[in-house]
Amino acid sequence: MNPHFNIPSTVITGPGALQQLVPQLRRRGLQRVLLVTDAYMVASGLAPRVAAEMVDAGFVVELFSEVQPDPSEENVLAGFARLQACGAQAVVALGGGSPIDCAKAIAILPTNPPPLARFMGHHRVPNAGLPLIAIPTTAGTGSEVTKVAIITDTRNDVKMMMLDPHLLPTAALVDYELTLSMPASLTAAVGVDTLTHGIEAYVSRLATPLTDPLALSCIRLVGERLETAWREPGNRAAREGMMLAATQGGMAFANSSVALVHGMSRPIGALFHVPHGISNAMLLPTVTRFSVAGALTRYATVAHTLGWADPDEPDASAAHALVAGLEALNRRLQVPRLRDYPGIDHARFHRSLEKMATDALGSGSPQNNPIVPTSGQIVALYQEAW
Repeated sequence: MNPHFNIPSTVITGPGALQQLVPQLRRRGLQRVLLVTDAYMVASGLAPRVAAEMVDAGFVVELFSEVQPDPSEENVLAGFARLQACGAQAVVALGGGSPIDCAKAIAILPTNPPPLARFMGHHRVPNAGLPLIAIPTTAGTGSEVTKVAIITDTRNDVKMMMLDPHLLPTAALVDYELTLSMPASLTAAVGVDTLTHGIEAYVSRLATPLTDPLALSCIRLVGERLETAWREPGNRAAREGMMLAATQGGMAFANSSVALVHGMSRPIGALFHVPHGISNAMLLPTVTRFSVAGALTRYATVAHTLGWADPDEPDASAAHALVAGLEALNRRLQVPRLRDYPGIDHARFHRSLEKMATDALGSGSPQNNPIVPTSGQIVALYQEAW
């Protein structure tokens, strides 16, 4: 069991939470801000609007929007250079998990000089960074409330996982209204990613009495709201439920741990540039089938929480229903299989199996799985998921 439980000191949820940005900056006496976002947030008009609101309130704002999906160390260093040039005292992250993770890494660099590889692993960031306010616009990663950042080392095709309380945002503004424009494909990918966070947090070997209620609430909300949000993008109750699920899932997994799905997902992202949420979703049924025997009662509880098993159904039968339900959910949400995803070359994928298995084990996450796999078992799971 993990004895540590870390979340941001301030979490503001609900419609209009974005309007708390200026008050949160003011109460901390900050004047110069680096706004970290991506090209989509700029094109949508949201990032310019947020920047203008800060400027109108008297803040000096520098916009850094060069964050790419699955951000690289080069993205972080470019943002850090911009931060140094403008003398920012704080960082505001606006977007999905990629801008938020990038902003976390940028915010620690003024007091923890690069390279980022020094901070890869658990509890390796020596000093607190600049204040960071995170504003998620997708209901998926939960990064706004986690002490985790994932940054790609493009030279070695490895995703660097950094976990340290110094990476926690100072405040998270969780406003579901920012997700109303998400397209169906993104809603599906980040929604199943959220479900993965809840399930892995609950079955992790490091789960605690503090993380279990958050994980189960996350799972329940996904079961109740995800498909409605996917079918009816303007459904406010569904969007609100999924945003809350994402935040609860983030709180849960960051304080218990993710497991084998995430360990296997990161190498796929690093090598083939598959967005994290999609690769998690593609792997979740296969990895769950492999893992259920190691935590049968917990997986059965997940099935019951989702409403996929009868209340009096035996654990083994409920766990089987969970695996079948995850496969059916992916089909309904049109989540592709690995073999059908554009950009994953069949020959290269199979040539890379040994490296991906080694990198998955090297991340540390598989060691928290109910059944800890060997490298050979991970290779077989990649082949099964293909």
